[in-house]
Amino acid sequence: MSNTSYSFKENSHMKDIQGGEKKVMKKILSVALSTAMAFSMFASVAFGADAKLTPQQQFDALKAAGIVTGYPDGTAGLDKTITRAELATIIVKAIDLEPVPGVATYKDQNYSVNHWAAKYIEAATEAGILTGKDAVKQLFGPNDNLTVQELAVVLVKALKLEVPAETNNTATEWAKGYVQAALDKGLIESGINYQANATRAQVVVAAHAIYEANQVPTVASYEVSEAGKVVEFKLSNDEVVKVTLDEALAPNKETEVKFSHNGHDYTHKVTYVTTVAQKVQTVSAENLKEVVVVFDGTVDKKSAENKLNYEVKDKKVDSVKLSDDKTTVTILLADESDSVLANQKETELKVKNVKNEDGTKTFEETVKFTPVDVKIPEIKEVVGLGTSAFKVVFSEPVQKSDVYASSNYKVNGVSVSGNVEYSYPNVAIINASLPTGDHKLTVSNIRDFSGLRIAPIEQSFTIAEDTAAPEIVSIKSNDLTEIEIEFNETVKTWGKVYHGVSGNTAEKVEKRDNKLIVTFPRSKPLAVTENTIYVEAVTDYSGNKANREGKVNPTLDTERPTVNKVEVKQDDATGYHELEVHFSKKVTKESAEKRTNYTIKDKDGKAVSGTGLDNDGHPYSAPVYDAETNKVTVKLGTKLDTKDYVLEVANVVDTAYVANTMLPYSVTFSAKQTVGDAITRVWTIKEGNERILYVQFKSNVKTSGEGRADLAEKYQVNGKLLKDVDVDIVSGDTVRIKSTKNDLNLVFANDGTLGTNTLTASLIQDSDGNYFKQNYNGVSSHTLTKDVSPNNKIQLSEAKATSRTELKVKFDGKVNSFRADDFRVHVRGDYAATTAAQVIIPDSAELSTDGVTLTLKFNDNNKLPAYIGTDAKVKVVASPSTSDAQGIAIVGGFEIGLIDEIRPEINDGLTVKKAVGGTATAATYELILTANDLVQLGSLSDIQKVVEVKYNDDKLTITDAQPLGRNQFVLTVDLNPIDDTRYFQVKINGEANKVLKAITDEQGNAFAEKAAGGHFKSSYTN
Repeated sequence: MSNTSYSFKENSHMKDIQGGEKKVMKKILSVALSTAMAFSMFASVAFGADAKLTPQQQFDALKAAGIVTGYPDGTAGLDKTITRAELATIIVKAIDLEPVPGVATYKDQNYSVNHWAAKYIEAATEAGILTGKDAVKQLFGPNDNLTVQELAVVLVKALKLEVPAETNNTATEWAKGYVQAALDKGLIESGINYQANATRAQVVVAAHAIYEANQVPTVASYEVSEAGKVVEFKLSNDEVVKVTLDEALAPNKETEVKFSHNGHDYTHKVTYVTTVAQKVQTVSAENLKEVVVVFDGTVDKKSAENKLNYEVKDKKVDSVKLSDDKTTVTILLADESDSVLANQKETELKVKNVKNEDGTKTFEETVKFTPVDVKIPEIKEVVGLGTSAFKVVFSEPVQKSDVYASSNYKVNGVSVSGNVEYSYPNVAIINASLPTGDHKLTVSNIRDFSGLRIAPIEQSFTIAEDTAAPEIVSIKSNDLTEIEIEFNETVKTWGKVYHGVSGNTAEKVEKRDNKLIVTFPRSKPLAVTENTIYVEAVTDYSGNKANREGKVNPTLDTERPTVNKVEVKQDDATGYHELEVHFSKKVTKESAEKRTNYTIKDKDGKAVSGTGLDNDGHPYSAPVYDAETNKVTVKLGTKLDTKDYVLEVANVVDTAYVANTMLPYSVTFSAKQTVGDAITRVWTIKEGNERILYVQFKSNVKTSGEGRADLAEKYQVNGKLLKDVDVDIVSGDTVRIKSTKNDLNLVFANDGTLGTNTLTASLIQDSDGNYFKQNYNGVSSHTLTKDVSPNNKIQLSEAKATSRTELKVKFDGKVNSFRADDFRVHVRGDYAATTAAQVIIPDSAELSTDGVTLTLKFNDNNKLPAYIGTDAKVKVVASPSTSDAQGIAIVGGFEIGLIDEIRPEINDGLTVKKAVGGTATAATYELILTANDLVQLGSLSDIQKVVEVKYNDDKLTITDAQPLGRNQFVLTVDLNPIDDTRYFQVKINGEANKVLKAITDEQGNAFAEKAAGGHFKSSYTN
């Protein structure tokens, strides 16, 4: 059916519409589309085989809505005819059109503004739904019966359906096309008398369809998907509206969702009901060896049972078990004396990398809890293991030394005679011969790990004859090298375990009650298809022995390793940064410790190089993998600036038999400096009668707890504790100390100026809870010192040229805004120092996150020279714009010496000369290289390790190396006689040279990687 809109006839009364009639027109326009939609439903509603309501039911619905009234006797008269006036009334009411009172455009006899249906006829006419029967005489025929073909015309015109040229119906000629169009769309029944009067039933069905479509559908139901991000609303008209939210719904919480549909605004209350975990509900310990974590919903079994995902403070974890309903985790601590919780003393549990069941949330949180062990241990069950042993299972972990004492067990009032086996944490197997039948066991002196002793209560148990050896119940695989064999009873001993053939013997078998955990060598894995597992001489505690076998189809480990998280730390002694990379599963030591698998880049994607990083951003030091914690420590060997960096990790593989390689991973991390110059600046000012001391830290400081920075007792000036002071924190990173007695222990000179003063701060943490540290003779301390500046203006404290395009200036305080052209670089640029210093203005600048370091940048056509001279300086203009957060400009006119860290290079070309000497089979050649800076040479052995000389791809040995002038040096090589067509190449290995410093400038900067080449020419021969 075509999607159409209405056009309206201009009637005479439309030329002078009054205010009320304007409202009518507005209403007509607003319902035009819904009217068309209503008629489009006519086919399915009126004549569909599965119509929901009968015509009588539809009539009743219209009557309840005030659209039809029926006859005085209450009947619908559905088989009766209907007049045109009645049709107009029903249609107008059905689509909720505003009636048009006080108008009578037709000239039918007895038709006027007072006609009972006039206001409905005029409204239908104005909307273009009905038209008159005689346009010339302006007659409507309100009392005339409506024929089926007239009804078809009304529908086709209303819907602007195309009238076909070809027809096949028995309607009157003028109506054939309309009837055919209505028939093609299923709007009227076929094979009926189209000239016959339409029945009230036919009109009721059409009106009901119109009425239904014109109603604003309500929300019948909704469905939440995609972890609360999408809600699909089903409306009362069966339409479905999909709403994607900007923020996911909070789980299990009623929330109002607003949306619009077909011009209508909806507000509906929605609850995202989910049974998967959203939070850690409780952490508790009712004994001192087990920690119970209860989630508020279900969690993923694999991550929840990974013991690496839990850290109990200062304790080791033995194993983790998830409950059958997947909501509760029980953490068993290791069977070690130092892995026992302290009773009624608060501790903490760190939950990390545990996922909820649908993977929409990963838990990363630390929860404090207090173990409370007030329950005495009890006997949970006693199981007879034949006539030679029985097993006692305790209600909680118990102490090994107590379990081993056979005198602690009495059967039928008599102490048992036999040895006792202990299976951590709560199982004792007593080897004692007992007759079949019922017995009573009393256990005493067994303590839990808080020292509570078991109550000596009798426990009944039964001993039965056992004549059958253990049977295999199931075999499960954990990849191709590990299986778990479960038996139907407790196993005592076993012989050889192998698969397939006897040569495929297990390298390790561990017993856990009725299970054997079997590990095969990687050289003898299970087949990927079905395997037969053989266990020789498996024996129970009655001495029953047998060879058993079972089948297993191994489950391959196809899960790739991933990086769970990256932590940034600083070495306490050096201040160098290091990264701790936590993997999701066991990985191979070889791949985890390959340094090229880790790359450090800046935020622009450029590799970071430095003291401990090569030109590609890889650490020089090999990373260290700890298989116990599944963690790799990457030592960067450098102190990064305080800003954001990117770590890329790739090519790390797991320990699965068919190794899985991780997908490339990258994460942005912030390098914070909590070790070293933790205090950026200390200064003092006077405000009225008050002396105020400001202490500014590298980053925001803690405002509560043990590391808070606003306690007076944490500060000393010149070794004396401050008294009568008020301390508060301003700007997040700055502490303000006010003296109420104008005394801050400051030393002043005789002329009243500030003398030399030192502030000491202790036990201060940053906002993330990391202690600020400072090194003293290589030892890290929580005590920080800084000299007090006599004024509140920031000035330069250091300037280093790190390359020809970058220069880093550091301030003695934090800068907030800056301009590159506030700074001038004065460099000599020539070795002889015969010309005036060159002044270079930076092209741009970039401020570090901590506001202390400004990187001045120079374009390629405005580079710093490689040789900057010994008197190079950075100067600040007289009136700089660079300022701190309070808008106070840095000290103008200040200058500081420039430290040269630019790595020099050799030039592209080289000169080759034939030297005097040589042998009968070889000649001696000198290769002269020119550099862009002064040259200093190390030992010949180091130069041979750093410099490679090739002649037509043949590697030559350097026999000598000597300086030649200030910026040249010559290398000597021997080789067979050559000709002018051959080519020499000299290449410096920049990374090796950085370590060995075989070729440097006068400041000790190692020459960077570079190659130079040239031909021998006879004209150069000595």
